[in-house]
Amino acid sequence: MPRASGPLAEALARRVVLLDGGLSNQLADQGCDLSGGLWSGRVLAERPDQVEAAHTAYARAGAEVLITASYQVGYEAFAAHGHDRAATTALLQRSVALAARAADAADHQVWVAASVGPYGAVLADGSEYRGRYGLSVRELAAFHRPRIEALLEAGPDVLALETIPDADEAEALLTVLAGTGAPAWLSYTVADARTRAGQPLPEAFALAAGTPEIIALGVNCCAPADVLPALEAAASVTAKPLLAYPNDGSVWKPATGTWQAPPDPAPWPTHAWTRTGARLLGGCCRIGPPDIAELTAWTSGGGTGQGRQRA
Repeated sequence: MPRASGPLAEALARRVVLLDGGLSNQLADQGCDLSGGLWSGRVLAERPDQVEAAHTAYARAGAEVLITASYQVGYEAFAAHGHDRAATTALLQRSVALAARAADAADHQVWVAASVGPYGAVLADGSEYRGRYGLSVRELAAFHRPRIEALLEAGPDVLALETIPDADEAEALLTVLAGTGAPAWLSYTVADARTRAGQPLPEAFALAAGTPEIIALGVNCCAPADVLPALEAAASVTAKPLLAYPNDGSVWKPATGTWQAPPDPAPWPTHAWTRTGARLLGGCCRIGPPDIAELTAWTSGGGTGQGRQRA
């Protein structure tokens, strides 16, 4: 694909690369219906044009990496909604194709990251913010393997192993990844300097420090205040590039399916993040194209370096 001049890992060795923002909030802003357990996967199945439009909005804002709409796509969950294995595989691969089309149409270099969301995401009950599903590492690897294989067949530039709440699940993902040669990043969701499941972050990051396929380590879908301690923990165990794409500080309330916004959002200390080693920066839930545009201005020398948040 001609959209990027070389591997993402090579770019990270030279400079900060910008990720996109939250796909679900952009789809909602476009008027899409994300109700039901399939979440953004529902839009992927029913309105693929809207998914491509969301990717395009982020590319126009300056994003250099577009993360696919495959986060919540799992074989078991989609089977419960009438999709057989072939149909679900087709949706996983469609997610890569849609992001690739938006990337190809951009006026700058753009990579495509295939989202591999956690097991908890397909449960659609907020489990990705708790971890500890009661499954073994082997069982989690069996869940993730067919998804990863389907996504890799579609030819993304990198896999985004993202919003991982539990070091056991990270171990399972690394088991599936081992020996594939496929570049990937691993991103935990964290709180108070621990994984959501409660494990110390240095130990959690150390699991992936020696995995050659992992090109970056970091955090996403967490409060901005939790980013710097997490990056410092990662930097203590690896020299790999780091990444951060937090949400706006809101807290997800599974019982109501709503976000509770922070009373007084603080600016993002992006200078401190990059000094600690962050080379992939972007946003997660409730971070939209205007916020990514501000990060774009900052990396171009025209912004504040603090990052704008939407309460």
